[in-house]
Amino acid sequence: MPTASAPAAGSDAAQAAGGALKSAPGAAEPDAAPATGGTADEPGVDRKTAVFTALKPEGEEPSAGSEAAPKGDVAESGPEAKADSPTAGDAPKSTPGAAEPDAGPAPAPVRSEALPTASAPADEADAAPGSAEPDAAPAAPVDRKTAVFKALKPGGAGTPAGPEDDAAPAAGGAAKSVPGSAEPDAAPVDRKTAVLKALDSRPASKPDGSEAGAAAGVDQPTAMLKLPPQPAELPAERTSKFVPLRADEVRAPAQPAGGPVVEAERTRQQPMPPLPPLDLLAELTNKPAPPETPTRTVVRRVKIWTPFLVLALIIFAVVQAVRPLPTPSLKLTANSAYTFEGDKPALPWPGEGQGFMAATGLGTVDSFGEQKAVPIGSVAKAMTAYVVLQDKPLKPGAKGPSITVDAKAEEDGGLDAQGESTLNTVKEGDKLTQHDALAALMIPSANNIARLLARWDTGGSEEEFVKKMNDTAEELGMKNTKYTDPSGLDATTVSSAEDQVKLGQELVEIEALMDITKLPEWTDPSGKTWRNYNTLVPYDGALGIKTGSTTKAGGNLLFAAHKMVGDTDQLIVGAILGQHQAPIIDTVNAASKEVMRATQDELDGATIVKKGQVVGEVDNGLGTKVPLVAVEDVKAVGWSGLTVKLELTDGAKSVPQSAAAGTHIGTLTVGEGKSQVEVAVALQSDLAEASFLDKLTRVG
Repeated sequence: MPTASAPAAGSDAAQAAGGALKSAPGAAEPDAAPATGGTADEPGVDRKTAVFTALKPEGEEPSAGSEAAPKGDVAESGPEAKADSPTAGDAPKSTPGAAEPDAGPAPAPVRSEALPTASAPADEADAAPGSAEPDAAPAAPVDRKTAVFKALKPGGAGTPAGPEDDAAPAAGGAAKSVPGSAEPDAAPVDRKTAVLKALDSRPASKPDGSEAGAAAGVDQPTAMLKLPPQPAELPAERTSKFVPLRADEVRAPAQPAGGPVVEAERTRQQPMPPLPPLDLLAELTNKPAPPETPTRTVVRRVKIWTPFLVLALIIFAVVQAVRPLPTPSLKLTANSAYTFEGDKPALPWPGEGQGFMAATGLGTVDSFGEQKAVPIGSVAKAMTAYVVLQDKPLKPGAKGPSITVDAKAEEDGGLDAQGESTLNTVKEGDKLTQHDALAALMIPSANNIARLLARWDTGGSEEEFVKKMNDTAEELGMKNTKYTDPSGLDATTVSSAEDQVKLGQELVEIEALMDITKLPEWTDPSGKTWRNYNTLVPYDGALGIKTGSTTKAGGNLLFAAHKMVGDTDQLIVGAILGQHQAPIIDTVNAASKEVMRATQDELDGATIVKKGQVVGEVDNGLGTKVPLVAVEDVKAVGWSGLTVKLELTDGAKSVPQSAAAGTHIGTLTVGEGKSQVEVAVALQSDLAEASFLDKLTRVG
């Protein structure tokens, strides 16, 4: 009779081997199921899926003696089963004389908390052939892990291994035939597969549909631990073929006839989140990341930032090396000023009017009277000559362009009969050179030529020329000056002695004009000779400039002179206005001569820098400084109480980056204009070219 509650130990092995069918004695036995756990008619099933499917506690009622038991469940036999099934790895035998049907699809497992009893006595007798098998009593609880380990043993508890066990693997799960029946070749089964199949918790079902062993739960681990030891691995097991856990096509487990369709559950491995770099490196090298410490943090930061720092230093060095070098500069280290010993000079000024005396480029020597605007007469012609020469310069010794005498100039020339100074020898259409026109303006003080030059300079407008005169006066800083006509005949043309000295210092710089004003007389194109009203020339180095006298203005004189002091030609300029003592022109000439000669006597030279004395240094802009020395004595020209300024210049030449000792680098200057003293300076030692370290460490 079928035993649904207490299967023999051999059934555990059959369950582990994939649920092989039990045939009746005498029936033909089919070939063993493949090692993958499926039947001979079914394709291979993924082992992992089969294991998880086998663990489900589904049950089914097998037919007595004809239908194979579900996976993990084997019918318990009587004494005959014990005699014919010596090992736990053999499947239950069929009833003697009965035909063994082909194994059908495996029934769906029925989950039950109780497993088949794996600890039942192995020497229990099999059922008699052909007799009905009564229901077995409920088995004792069996530990699931024990059942798994018992599945690894080659036979049931207390059953020795027979000769037929060699044909069937210990956990192969192949069905064993009864005596006299044809026995197919047993396929070798991997022991690991048998272990996984032994974990199936499905109990065998009774004919009435109730689950066997439901009254008492079976612990599979306990049943497995009670199994006898396994024999040594067969050669086939050592050379078993690797079967992947998940194939591309997963075969669903066999479904029981008429039962619900159970689909195999597909599993999919989820991607793991990425690991941090250090953890990934530790995993790849099979080394754990060392613990974080302050020292490791510092070392890591040094390793990270050192290449960047080195690269930055290289870039900085290259940039510093290719940057244009700064232009070397000169610096004065000597005293920037020198004061002559003694008291300030007092010049012999007249008792009336106003006067002013200065040395070109040195400063004011002395002055007297209130510097205010007063009529200046023909002294205004000095501004007329300056404006013409500014617009139409004349080189020394040149005659310049021709000027055509117009009818107005001829007409105004006849005003000499009324006491006006004119050049009465010119006729309309005559030609005068610029040089002759300036000479007629400055020596005989011709008013008609002054107006002719104004019209020639502006293209016919005397008013426009007068505007130019006032604009120029403003540019020169002549604050007390106003011009209303180009000749100065009008009493509204006014100025001061100080303002006229400012203009005179500009005029002495024009050599072509000084060549005219220093002449004691001049001969016009008609051959008539005219004397210079400035009687200071040609004596005592006087340069003339311009006289002016009217009844209202009195006697006025703008004069200039020069004196050689050492190797320097010093120029002095003075003006005396408002002399009304008759004869006014002679009075002003006499007063001017005394002041001029006294000033010349005051001029003196003093050595303020000796040859070879360090006066400055050259700085290449990179920290290298080389001293500069004067190549000769420096003599300043001045008078007692005068303070002169010293200046170190490059002489309008660029300073070299490197030069040998003794090379002239610049110039030491004292004063301004024609009175300026200039002495060359040279390097005291070699000026070396900037080194790489100097280029690298420069900041600016």
